[in-house]
Amino acid sequence: MARTNFYSSEYLDRVSHLRNDQNWLSEQLSSTNTRLIPVWQQNNLIQGTDNVEASILEIIHVETLRSIDVEPVLLGLIEGTAYFTLDVSHIEDPHEHEILGAAGVFEDLRKVGQYIQHEQGNLLAYARGINYWHQRHKFCGVCGSLTRSESAGHQRRCTNETCNTSHFPRTDVACIMLVHDGDRIIMGKSPRFQGKMQSVLAGFLEPGETLEDCVAREVFEEVGVRVTDVEYQHSQPWPFPSSLMVGFRARALDTDITIDEKELLSAEWMSRDELKATTPDSPVQLPRKDSIARRLIEEWLAEG
Repeated sequence: MARTNFYSSEYLDRVSHLRNDQNWLSEQLSSTNTRLIPVWQQNNLIQGTDNVEASILEIIHVETLRSIDVEPVLLGLIEGTAYFTLDVSHIEDPHEHEILGAAGVFEDLRKVGQYIQHEQGNLLAYARGINYWHQRHKFCGVCGSLTRSESAGHQRRCTNETCNTSHFPRTDVACIMLVHDGDRIIMGKSPRFQGKMQSVLAGFLEPGETLEDCVAREVFEEVGVRVTDVEYQHSQPWPFPSSLMVGFRARALDTDITIDEKELLSAEWMSRDELKATTPDSPVQLPRKDSIARRLIEEWLAEG
């Protein structure tokens, strides 16, 4: 199997054709095999310290954990087992809760994601992302009325019968690009990066724009460099909070860097030798191992 990025969903059958089959859904919600992934304030339930794993509950707990205005959301099937997620943010302190406290601790997936196996990582990312969408779409964006969950949690509908607008989960597309001029790439430091981390450039797609146009625009806006030979590499779901990262390479036509200080603290050209020589004590640290940025850099490094 070709290498896949963290949080990818190749293990999961989303069974979209069954989301409105109420008999099938009822069967899954009453099956002892079905599993439940709780999310609390955008944090995932995990267990273990040396070997970090997702803490996945039996579906029997769903009625005890749910609130009156939150429905479980179907994620899909893995080898015939149904997985649902449930937002438990209404619980004041989950670590003191009889069920949740005994099952593990809630952590930000950005902190632990790189240590979790891919199959579990996708489930946690999917659960985090779909619950984030539900939290922010409780009201209709057209008329302001309350919305209700439908289609096993993959649609919300306005409760105002005159409006009756359907709303679907939102994904924000972001381009991430490794800009090179042969044996060097541009590494930048965003204000949101912690410590010494630097990464390749990235930015969100705008309306009416192709992905290739987005790459060229964002690179020029952030570092003043024109690019050509924009080539797609691969993509990654990135639920922080609701993005799809689309990875590219692009060849620089200029080498002079002029940073946009609103976007970056710094940016510089770095060679393969410099990046290969990085250690935990180096002034520049590579992105997290669960990020597409890290993979784009590692693939480029492996070529020379």
